Amino acid sequence: MRLLLAAPLALSPLALPATSQAQDAEPQTAEEIVAAMQPGWNLGNSFDSMCCGDEDADETTWGNPRPDERFFESLRAEGFNSIRMPVSWNTHTGPAPDYEIDPKVMARVQEVVDLALAEGFYVMINTHHDSWQYLHKLSDPEQHDAVMAQFDATWVQISETFEDYPQQLVFEAMNEVGWGDTATTEQSHVLMAELNRSFHEIVRGSGGGNDDRLLVLETIYTSADQVHLDALAAEIEALDDPMLAATTHNYGYWPFSVNIAGGTKYTEEYQGYLEENFQTQVDTFVSRGIPVIIGEYGLLDGYGRSVERGEYLKFFEHFGYLARTSGITTMWWDNGTHYDRFKREWRDQEQFDYISSSWTTRSGTASSDLVFVDSTDKVTDKSVTLNRNGLDFTGLYFGNIELKEGKDFTLEGDTLTVKAKVLKYILGDRAVGTKAQLQVRFSAGMPWKLNVISYENPVQEDATGTAESVLIPTRFNGDQLATMEAVYADGTAAGPHDWTTYKAFWEAFRPNYKNNTIQLTKALLDEFDEGAPVTLRFHFWSGAVLEYTVTKNGDVVTGTVA
Repeated sequence: MRLLLAAPLALSPLALPATSQAQDAEPQTAEEIVAAMQPGWNLGNSFDSMCCGDEDADETTWGNPRPDERFFESLRAEGFNSIRMPVSWNTHTGPAPDYEIDPKVMARVQEVVDLALAEGFYVMINTHHDSWQYLHKLSDPEQHDAVMAQFDATWVQISETFEDYPQQLVFEAMNEVGWGDTATTEQSHVLMAELNRSFHEIVRGSGGGNDDRLLVLETIYTSADQVHLDALAAEIEALDDPMLAATTHNYGYWPFSVNIAGGTKYTEEYQGYLEENFQTQVDTFVSRGIPVIIGEYGLLDGYGRSVERGEYLKFFEHFGYLARTSGITTMWWDNGTHYDRFKREWRDQEQFDYISSSWTTRSGTASSDLVFVDSTDKVTDKSVTLNRNGLDFTGLYFGNIELKEGKDFTLEGDTLTVKAKVLKYILGDRAVGTKAQLQVRFSAGMPWKLNVISYENPVQEDATGTAESVLIPTRFNGDQLATMEAVYADGTAAGPHDWTTYKAFWEAFRPNYKNNTIQLTKALLDEFDEGAPVTLRFHFWSGAVLEYTVTKNGDVVTGTVA
């Protein structure tokens, strides 16, 4: 695994009291402000949801409640120091030439900014889904001037509204703007520079607190590809303004983030990609005194359905460590999936615990969090490899019972072996599906959970369905599905993403452990050739592999056990 080469900034993410350090110590540099914003959280699918309805669309349109004072109080108590507040303005913007933003919308945005600031947060507002609503038309010469006029008018109004606000309010110019095939990379950089320069000129020219407010500029599509980082670095240098920061987004290495192309585990290769992502931003920006905000991060499998649980947690642990050691501020994307804004509690407390612990320390992990014991065979010792992440192993526990080294388990180097007698004891009668949990504890951070599972090989049955959906009867028998391949008789890949035989988990196939089925989705079946048998290979975490044949004839799809 590669190490970060640049010296990390001195950050104390949880020790801020941001309310005192951030608001009393004036003036602050861009680096100090960005450091004080760590860690951050996105108020996603609230004000950005105004993008896609009619003029009545508001912050509740996508199912989230209106944030109030108590909401921000509850979130502040979780340790966050900044809020990214995505705002889509276009739907509530009047026609040319004034492009007036609905005063009620502006007033409500201002009200929520005030609530967050009063609770001690830094707040970053932007123009969000405006990116694909009209900014993407900037590459069209016939629409160029109109696009710039609306963008400029939007920032004139935002700047005027917030000109007297303190430095805890930050402006982010855009969100994930790009021009795809309508412009070359070089042309896209020119267009992005034009937007950034206009944004910068408008805000700085509006006076008041905007004279030295922190402004955040993004790369094309907020990508961390070196060519885009270099273009933004050159633009920041040309603007010659010390109160600028760069921003990118990070949703992990794509095959792992959605579990496609065999990307089932958070391998050293995928870890290396994440390390390289951080390192390039350190080299391009941080080492030159330009702070970086990763304005959105997470996995594209935001619901934890496609990526195996332990591998999912490894990513967030590693991500937090890299952020802390590189001096890059991160803002977790949350559209309501993670923090229940009605109950004001985490939907997945363990996930948040891994994330929050990474703000100050590391957590140990292991090669897997799954230990399968065949219920039909003699129980044998089982081993996993520990990833200590610089920590000391302090014990193996079953509930509150500390197991004895030598008697109950052995530890040789990083190989932890649980004795067969312990596995037999914790699994009881070894009924299929029985689960027990061991905890590997380290000198800091979160304990690593080992899920010990009694299983038998899965069994499938023939099925008939339609081109809309097929449900394959599958007795999982305690096992869990890792991935699925789809191939034609000649060995070529079948289905969507035909560059790989391994299909996208959940998008193409969906296990239902409660109902003992695996659904083949319309998205998968639509791409199967008419009348051509497709062999499906279902790979399970125990190591079992089942083959199944599917053939589509018109609207009828038949499936048979191979």
